[in-house]
This record gives sequence, C-alpha cells and structure tokens, in this order.
Amino acid sequence: MSSNILFQKILLMLMSLLVVAWMIFMISQNSRKFWSALNLPISLYHWNNFTVSSEPKTTLSPLKSPTETELKIKRIKEKLDQLIPPRPFTHVNTTTSAAHSRVTILNPQDTYCRGDQLDILVEVRDHLGRRKEYGGDFLRARMSSPALKAGASGKVTDFNNGTYLVSFTLFWEGQVSLSLLLIHPSEGVSALWRARNQGYDRVIFKGKFVNGTSQVFTECGLTPISSAELCEYLETRDQEAFYCVRPQHMPCEALTHMTTKNREISYLTVKEKSLFNRSNVGVEMMKHLEHIHVSQCYQRENIKEKCQIGMKVPVPGGYTFEGRWITTFCNQTQFNTIKIKDCLKGKLIYLLGDSTLRQWIYYLPKVVKTLKFFDLHGTGLFKKHLLLDAERHTQIQWKKHSYPFVTMQLYSVIEEGYIPREIDRIPGDKNTAISITLGQHFRLFPIDIFIRRAINVRKAIERLFLRSPATKVILKTENIREMHSNTESFGDFHGYIQYLTMKDIFKDLNVGVIDAWDMTIAYGTNNVHPPDHVIGNQINMFLNYIC
Repeated sequence: MSSNILFQKILLMLMSLLVVAWMIFMISQNSRKFWSALNLPISLYHWNNFTVSSEPKTTLSPLKSPTETELKIKRIKEKLDQLIPPRPFTHVNTTTSAAHSRVTILNPQDTYCRGDQLDILVEVRDHLGRRKEYGGDFLRARMSSPALKAGASGKVTDFNNGTYLVSFTLFWEGQVSLSLLLIHPSEGVSALWRARNQGYDRVIFKGKFVNGTSQVFTECGLTPISSAELCEYLETRDQEAFYCVRPQHMPCEALTHMTTKNREISYLTVKEKSLFNRSNVGVEMMKHLEHIHVSQCYQRENIKEKCQIGMKVPVPGGYTFEGRWITTFCNQTQFNTIKIKDCLKGKLIYLLGDSTLRQWIYYLPKVVKTLKFFDLHGTGLFKKHLLLDAERHTQIQWKKHSYPFVTMQLYSVIEEGYIPREIDRIPGDKNTAISITLGQHFRLFPIDIFIRRAINVRKAIERLFLRSPATKVILKTENIREMHSNTESFGDFHGYIQYLTMKDIFKDLNVGVIDAWDMTIAYGTNNVHPPDHVIGNQINMFLNYIC
C-alpha cells in the first residue's frame, strides 16, 4: 500500500516537472513576439545625446501607429493644402494682372469720419483682361499718411471666385493713401507651396567636430544623409532629429560648431520663376485711387481694458501714429525710461528665438543705461547674450533657437537646445517672463518642420503652466522682410503661412501675442531687421503684457 502511494507521488512530481519545462520552453520561444507586440519605447532620458547608425532611418518614432503630434501635423497640412490648391498655368498671360484688375470703393464719400470702415471690392483679371474665377492671390493691403508717420494694415477677404473685399479701419484724421500690392498671383503661390514641400536640401549644414588638436567638418541636415554612417542627435519625446555624417576616428560627442550655406537648387520651373522677377513682385493695384480725406467727426471713445495676457488680437490689432504703435483692442501704457526700469525690477526674462528677438537685447541697454552685458565667454553674434542690472535684480537673456538655424557664420552648438527643452528648464514664477519667436529660419524647409516645432513649443508651455501658472509667456510673430529677396527660399508668402499656422496652434492658450507681422506692415519696413523705433514699440507691447 505504502509503495503504491510513493509511486503515485513520484509520478505526480515528474508530471509537474514536465509541465514546468514545457511552460519555460513556450515562454522562451514567444517572449520576443510578446515584447515586440507591446512595442514600448524605453528611454531613461528625454534627450538622447546621440546614437550611431550605419543605415538612415525612415522614421523618428519606434511606434507603428501615428502619434498625436503626427496626426496634428497631418491635419494642419491638409488644411493648408485646401487653402493653397494647385494652380497650373500654360502661359504667364493667364495669371493675375495688377494692371487689368478692377478696384471699386463701395459707398464712396467726399469725406470720411475717423473710426469708419472703408470697403473696397477687387475683381482680379489676367493679362488678357479676362476675369478670373478663383482666388488665392497673395495680396497686402496698407493705408498710410507719411506726413503723420501713420500706417495700418488692411484686412483682405478672399471669396475664392476672383473677387476680394479689402477693408480699412480709418484710425486717424487727415489725408490718407491706400495701397493694395499683388505680392504673388495665385499661380505663383501654388508653385511656391509645391516647391517648398518638395525638399530639405536647400541648405547645406556643415558640422565641426573637434578632438584635441584635430578638427574636421562633415555634412549635416534635418534628414539622414545618403547611406553614410551617421550621428543622430535625437529628441525622442518631441520627435525632433538632426543628423551628421560621422567623422572617422571621432565620437559623435565631438560636434562643437555649425555653419550653413545655401545650395544652388530650385524646385520651380523656368515658367514659374518668371512670376518672381522683380517687376512681377509687389505690384500696386490701386494706382488710380486718389487720397481720401478723414475728419474727426464726433465720436465717443470706447473705454478699453488694460492690455493683458490672454487677450485675442484682432487684425489689424493697431496702427502707427507719429511713429508710435497704438493698440486697438486694449488700453496701452507708453513706457518711458523710468517706467521701464520700474517694470523690469526683479524680473527674470528669457528671449528665445532668432535674431529679430536678439534686436530686443541690443535695444534695451540704449534706453536703460543700468542694464549691462555680462560676458559669458561665448563668441560670435549667435552666442547666448545676458543683460544684468544687479541693483534692480533684473536679468534678461537671449538664446537662439536650435536647428534649423541658417547662417554662414560659425556658431557653437555646445549648449544647443530646442525651445521646448529650454522652457522645460525654467522653473517659472510671477516675476518670470518668456518671449518666443519662430519663423525666418524655417522658411527654407518643408512646412512640417515648423508645424512640429510650434506644436512642441505649445506642449512645453502647457507643462510650464502646470508647475507655474503665474509665469508670463508672450509670442512674437514674424516680421515681414525684404520684398525682393530670394522668393523661393525666404519670401513673405512662406512667412505668412507660418503666421497663420502659429495663430492656429496657439489660439486658445493663455499667452500674450505681439503681432509683429501686422506691426511691420503698418510701419512699411520691408526689412527682416526693422529699425530701432519699431523694435522699441515691440518691446513696449511686451512690457504692457508683463507689468
């Protein structure tokens, strides 16, 4: 009896061992399939300094399904594609002609009152005088009184049938000139949009690698370069990437500096290029309209609320008068030197962006003499700049945004950081203010680069507001620039699309907006780096938001 029980126990143990062995075998065979099915990226840090690959990667993300950001980029690009449909043309004569188009003032009067709205109907026609049946022309409306140093942008409404409504708000009294420029016909707009999104190779990036006394330059870019062995500088969370050909006998960490030059390449046809000859860009459509006369009339001024963060900025959001920018949507303070000093007292200010924001840090010491540059031992124009007023505990710093940053000058990338990462490093409090601008350096690349960066900046601001809702964030939109610069690479059409995109991405976020696009049209600067009186008025708007 006892021997039977012992036999049964041994048999049971053997069966148990067989089951365990089978389970181990099955797990070992399927573990790879199991973990790959989860497809979870594992990262100890948000920022991977570099990885080395002998094969260019086709995607930045290990995830098979599109991320939330990818879906947003896709939606925005689809909206823009609908806004800018293809407009092929067989001959320049079938494109929009400023001379043949018809401009009519609606309800004309001998004299207008200050505050009135003046509406103008525009019917566009081609060079053969035939009325066009679709819209999409890139137009710029402006009113001005040079003797008064006064100017304002107009609002253009496209009915997508060859007619436009141009609306001017008559902000001041006196003799006023009206202007409507045909920057590009719709056919040119379509060509620029197609060409922009065709390639990332308009700019050659050259990275400098240093190892002791040895140094070497290799080609770099926003996309993988050929099939060379690469250094990949990845921002995994935000799906941002930059690549350099890996130099021989040097590690990827040896990258210290960057420089760029423009590549002689175009995605426009010869016929399309003819649309961007100097004589065809920025052609006046209102040559035959006489000045209008605006009187004060009796009007009760609306009492406006003080300018503050979160206000919606209309178009136009203001006008210039006697050289001063006057907002239309809020009660604005004009800051003199004493008020600027009081406003900046105890403030920690971060200026993140391009050289149009660096102009601010150059302007401020001219007005506030107690602000002094602190030498951080950097070199070149694009080093980090720091202003200090030790007595008033004021600190202002400017730092350039990261790739793409386009300049022939050699600049350091040792402390390189995308704006979202820079924002993540700021603790924030009620005395901290951040101003951000993006745009000019992105015009040379497909729009998805700009959209991704803008979305990532928004996410970083949202994270900042979670830990410090009292921190003030102000966005400065792009300036307009030279009318006859390389249109395919730098033209204002690209800037305008980015301006619309920026407004859409940040529309419901509690930030202040300095509409530099609107301001620089009003001032009529046509310069990527406007003069000091314009910079002073941009800064004045910034101070209105933070004080």
